[in-house]
Amino acid sequence: MIEIKDLHKSYKTGSNSLHVLKGINFNVAEGELVSIMGSSGSGKSTLLNILGMLDEADSGTYTLDNVPIKNLNEKIAARYRNKFLGFIFQSFNLINYKTALDNVALPLYYQGMKRKERLERAMAYLDKVGLTAWAQHHPNELSGGQKQRVAIARALASDPKVLLADEPTGALDTKTSYEVMDLIQKINEEGRTILIVTHEHDIAEMTKRIVNLKDGVIIDDKKVDQVKAMQYV
Repeated sequence: MIEIKDLHKSYKTGSNSLHVLKGINFNVAEGELVSIMGSSGSGKSTLLNILGMLDEADSGTYTLDNVPIKNLNEKIAARYRNKFLGFIFQSFNLINYKTALDNVALPLYYQGMKRKERLERAMAYLDKVGLTAWAQHHPNELSGGQKQRVAIARALASDPKVLLADEPTGALDTKTSYEVMDLIQKINEEGRTILIVTHEHDIAEMTKRIVNLKDGVIIDDKKVDQVKAMQYV
């Protein structure tokens, strides 16, 4: 599903250059649930931005579902993001003046789907995350866990190939974090490919594979003991 080969990325800082990614080689098969860990400055956010087509590598290749991701203008990048990717953010990124239902339906509007159809699909995904009764509530009427469930439903609504989650439990308490991860595990069990950036070891242990970055290189890539992973649920 995802193939990264010899990926390099640098940023200019005044007269200097900061080499952030230093030859990343990284594959993710369809249906995997992978966490990416690393301290601040390790390169994990840069890698996620490249995977999300929000930034582009200086060299190396990125292939997503057999499509080379390179030399994209913003219009094509936006179309590819809408086609291939669903995003889940730490801060939820919900629109405060729209209901939960309208927030979930929003990506479908940009796909050109008719209003009746997109609201029906949005309601189906709210039901999937257990929030049917909260469909007409606004974000300020929802708990943190409920907001993240709305965000997950929104990410799923456009039926993406891959879900990219950036610290999805970072703003939640432990109990709610585990509930959200339980939901993410269930979505993965249906065959969805999911990548999670996290700094929380217990959250990473709830995925199937942990990739550790340090100073722009992968220092460890291991499968998770699923018996151990289940102890958090």
